[in-house]
Order: sequence, then C-alpha cells, then structure tokens
Amino acid sequence: MQVLTAYRRFFRRLASIYEAGEAASIARIVFEDVFGVRNLQRQDNFSPEQAEQLEAITARLLHHEPVQYVLGMADFYGLKFRVGPGVLIPRQETEELVHWILEENGPGPLRLLDIGAGSGCIPVTLKKYRPLWQIEAMDVSPQALALARENAELNNTAVRFEERDILDRKAWKGWGQYDIIVSNPPYIPKQEAHLMPQRVLDYEPHLALFVDGEEALLFYQAIAEFASGALRKGGSLFFEVNEFNAGEVVQFLEKQGFSSVSLRQDLNGKDRMVKGHK
Repeated sequence: MQVLTAYRRFFRRLASIYEAGEAASIARIVFEDVFGVRNLQRQDNFSPEQAEQLEAITARLLHHEPVQYVLGMADFYGLKFRVGPGVLIPRQETEELVHWILEENGPGPLRLLDIGAGSGCIPVTLKKYRPLWQIEAMDVSPQALALARENAELNNTAVRFEERDILDRKAWKGWGQYDIIVSNPPYIPKQEAHLMPQRVLDYEPHLALFVDGEEALLFYQAIAEFASGALRKGGSLFFEVNEFNAGEVVQFLEKQGFSSVSLRQDLNGKDRMVKGHK
C-alpha cells in the first residue's frame, strides 16, 4: 500500500468520528511524527510493520483516545513534551500564558515558581527560553513529577521539581522569595463535566481538571495567599483561569492587595489569563 493510499484510508476512518479539520490535523501529526512523512506524494510503500503500527494507532484513536497520549508526545511552544494519562495535554491557552510571561520579562536573572507543574510544560519552556532564570516547580502528583523531570531532561533544562501540596499551608515554609509565581491550577467545577469532550473525561486526569463546584476558586485563593508572602515587592503572579469566573479571580486578587491586576483574552477572545503585582 502506497503512502498516499494509506493516508487517505486513515483520514476517512478518522473522519467517521472527528470533524474533517480535526481528522486532517491528527492524520498529519501521525504521519509526520510517527512515520516521518511530510510529502504524501511519495511513491514508496508502507512496510507490513508500518501498516500494522498504523492499524494499532487507528484503533486507539477510534476509541477517542487523544492523539498526544497515543503517540506519547505533545508539541508546546516549539518544544516536544512526553505526556501520558497522569498529566494534562498542554494546550494553546497555556502557550499564550507562557508567551505573556516571556514578553514582559527579559533574559536577566530572576527566580520563578510554577505551582501545579503537570507535564512541566510551563517551567521547562520558560527555562529553555530564559536560561538565566532560576526556576522551581511543585506538584502533588508523583506521576506528574516523574514525567516533568523527564521533560526537563528531554529539553536539556535544569528545573527543580518538588512534591508538595499548595493547599497544605504547613508546606509553605522554606520556599524563599520569588520574582514570579505562575499557576494553571484545576478550575473546572465538577458540575460542568458534562460540557467537556468525552475524550477529555475518559483519558485526562480529573485531579488536574476539576474542583468542587462550591470551591471553584479554592486553588486561586490558596495560591494568592501564598504569593502575597512569597513574592518579592513588585513581583508578579500569573494565572490561567476559567473564562466563566475570570472576573471573580480579578476581584479576589484586588481584595488580596495585588495591584495593576489585568485580565487578558486568548486568541479565541475568551478571558483566560490574569496577572497581578505585589
């Protein structure tokens, strides 16, 4: 079977459950990342081993498993990250948060803490583009931290990772002072779970996604309280937020004494990022 024939068959099968644009995107990722095929007009054939591998990938995708988990890799801000069911798949909105931090802070030395490291996409990317920064990250999940450490090594960056729970105030001692604190914490109320794509509910870690509806701002409040003591004067706190309660996060930070609190929209026009100064 020629490469183009294999691609067309693969795309048709994906298009049976995905929208055409998404099916085309997934097909391109698989053929480029797994088989190194960028020119679909190649006349050479898939080997039996390649055909078998493609069939196995197809079966998992047809069960709505995210392509990033199927391949074990995700692209983020020009870098590659290993991912698995224990961590969220890095998303475009988080790339925009990273870009905001980079555009407002130059290459000179500073100290930054990421709370809720997940795959490590935020701290590793920031370290890659700002090698003079001292970057630390915490997460409550040993599984996530193991993968984050792999990603730091994969991208040749030195980030300090620690297993800590930001909701445990006893763990706040001994972290020193920071110039920047950033977090993309769990922010989706459990009662909104029915609004999520099924592949997210079935495969991505609920620990990193959901909070109890009555405590939707639980992590934001704890992190803001922590940051009010852990940030140096003039330091910045960056959040990724739920578009439906972004305004509440802004109001809470202002009540906590943060100044110049600003809300930024993502490329889709949704309120998704907040910044405040100590």
